[in-house]
Order: sequence, then structure tokens, then C-alpha cells
Amino acid sequence: MKNKQITVPLNCATCGGAAFEFNEDKSYVQCKTCNREYLGGYEELVEFNQEQISSAVEDMKQDVGKEIKAAFEKSLKAVFKGNKFIKIK
Repeated sequence: MKNKQITVPLNCATCGGAAFEFNEDKSYVQCKTCNREYLGGYEELVEFNQEQISSAVEDMKQDVGKEIKAAFEKSLKAVFKGNKFIKIK
């Protein structure tokens, strides 16, 4: 399997914007569109976007499951290739 990294865009809870300003340690975040301030910092922004993050994780789980199934079927076919008595469809 390939190493995959997913990126989930974080959106402002007020306006839905995706442009933010951060301080150095990301303890303060401000939306560039509506100027909403997240005093809880990056963690607060992630908390507001938890539904999107969970959805992306579920999609990734399904993709990984499909890849595992395909790899398993491929390896089974390779093991029994040429065997007259066992056929894998």
C-alpha cells in the first residue's frame, strides 16, 4: 500500500471561510473573511470542524478497506496460479 496523507480544509464556524491568520504557536487564530477570533487557537478551530474531519477519516477507512481486499485477492490468485484444483474468481 502507498502512504497517503489526507488534507481536510478547516472552515470558519461563522462565515465558512478558509483563510486564517495564526500567531507563531497557533494559540490565536483569526478568520480573514469575517475577522472572527478563535481564542482557543488551532485546537478550537479543529473542534468546530470535527464533523468534516470525521467524514474524511471514514472515507479513508473505506479506501483502505478496498485496497486491502484487492491486495489480498491478488496475493491469493498469485499463490494458487497454475493449480488445476483451486480456482479464485
